[in-house]
Amino acid sequence: MKTFKEIIEYLTEKNMTLSTMESCTGGAIANAITSIEGASEVLKFSAVTYSNEYKIKMGVDPNVIEKYSVYSMETAHEMAKNISKYTNSNIGIGITGKLNRADKRNNFGKDNEVFIAIYYNNEFYDTNIVVDQKSRAENKEVIIQTIINRLEEILWK
Repeated sequence: MKTFKEIIEYLTEKNMTLSTMESCTGGAIANAITSIEGASEVLKFSAVTYSNEYKIKMGVDPNVIEKYSVYSMETAHEMAKNISKYTNSNIGIGITGKLNRADKRNNFGKDNEVFIAIYYNNEFYDTNIVVDQKSRAENKEVIIQTIINRLEEILWK
């Protein structure tokens, strides 16, 4: 199993970059990446878009949110692709979902369901997981590890 350090080293060697648009993880992915020396060579930009308003301002089509809900793979696709295009990054990562609480403003989707989209080479790599840890921090760790595993599958295939 690879680590974020190995992924950063690989992306640096290949002169590749990534950007993230995170919602439920609140910047945890960017934090995990920037905790690694040399990450500034790889991470171009990270946006925490907790609200629908700022997802839309960052390029997410409001019609997608209206049709599929903010908690959907379609919204994660919009997040991943738009952050990649906005920053001209090779890889865009979009994450949306609910962690340990209901959202009164968005009554759609299951609690503790998370949608992760990785946009790379004009393709989407999707992962839909249910997190069941007791704390938000523990659930974020599960999501971080899921993204590491998924990047390993994509980059080393």
